[in-house]
Amino acid sequence: MKWSIKAGNILGIDIYLHFTFLLLLAFLGFVTWRSTGRIDAAAAGVSFIAALFGCVLLHELGHALMARKFGIKTSNITLLPIGGIARLEKMPEKPMQELLVALAGPAVNLAIAALLFMWLGATRGFTSEELSLESGSVLQRLMTVNLALAAFNLLPAFPMDGGRVLRALLATFLGHRRATSAAAYVGQNMAILFGLFGLLHNNPFLVFIAIFVYLGAQAEAGLVKMQFALKDLLVRDAMMTRFRTLSIQSTLGNAAEELLAGSQQDFPVMANDQSVGILRRNDLVKALISNRRDVTVDKFMCSECDSVDEMAPLQRAVETMQARHSTAMPVTQDGRIVGLLTMDKISDRIMINAALEHNSTISRSGDRSHSYLNGSLSSGFSEPKQPIQPS
Repeated sequence: MKWSIKAGNILGIDIYLHFTFLLLLAFLGFVTWRSTGRIDAAAAGVSFIAALFGCVLLHELGHALMARKFGIKTSNITLLPIGGIARLEKMPEKPMQELLVALAGPAVNLAIAALLFMWLGATRGFTSEELSLESGSVLQRLMTVNLALAAFNLLPAFPMDGGRVLRALLATFLGHRRATSAAAYVGQNMAILFGLFGLLHNNPFLVFIAIFVYLGAQAEAGLVKMQFALKDLLVRDAMMTRFRTLSIQSTLGNAAEELLAGSQQDFPVMANDQSVGILRRNDLVKALISNRRDVTVDKFMCSECDSVDEMAPLQRAVETMQARHSTAMPVTQDGRIVGLLTMDKISDRIMINAALEHNSTISRSGDRSHSYLNGSLSSGFSEPKQPIQPS
């Protein structure tokens, strides 16, 4: 994630702090110091927030380690002012696996709260009968925070943990796609409730969470639709077959002319009829800023960019492109380049398939209505029409 600082590595997972999280710590420390006039009070406040986010980090590690049990890696964990984000390479496909991964985070918070409860009971450390963030010892307040984190994250607001639990349960009898649509619908309505509650109680933090949840549900629902649209397609179904290439002796000037001459943005670089790399638009523009037009493209091409066989599953190729932040991949057949796969063309294929599927659905619907009419005339009653299921 942009504007993040690497803080370390735990169990092979990179940990990042977003700069807004650091600003939050500084802001809270400053506000506490201004209101109390005491440095020690400001330090204590910052330490409590740091401990709170330490629990958030353990929460995310719970997700990551459970996912690892199912062979799913976590690229990194980023701490933000609104919480943490564990970036899994993919979500589990089996409902029970997703259920366990989703529950692992809140389970960590409940375990922390239970350990703190036992410690406070054994040491008689309870200083207040109420569970509150404003009263009690530091450990008692930290116990309360973990209970609140577990409860809040289990709300059915997809893509929060509770929303993923809901999707996993629904997927056992609805299927992944329809379960995602239903969970996203519930999540977006929960987000609206969060936003209204935040506005009525002057809580901008809750409003921000509402926006995050609403957009997150929308984005994940769109991602699942895209995955299902690509499920049965091969790379050759979406590749460009009319494309331009550059010779390894071509200059940046030649590349710029090709870029301006058509709609293609990334160019395979060839040597002896073999693809040796790809010159991406952004790399070309950066190179032109600091170099002459007569410099050859081999100095700025991506020589380690992946290529893909034309018979490979399209969904796997898209996942590779997303993981590598790539916008184009050369397509090969028996080692020879035969096409170019771009995100734009993949989007075009999805839209075309959706339009064809829509027309096919309308055609089938018309045939079905006709059969109902015939049945009504011949038998004296009409066949009950099945409700349209959400997709």
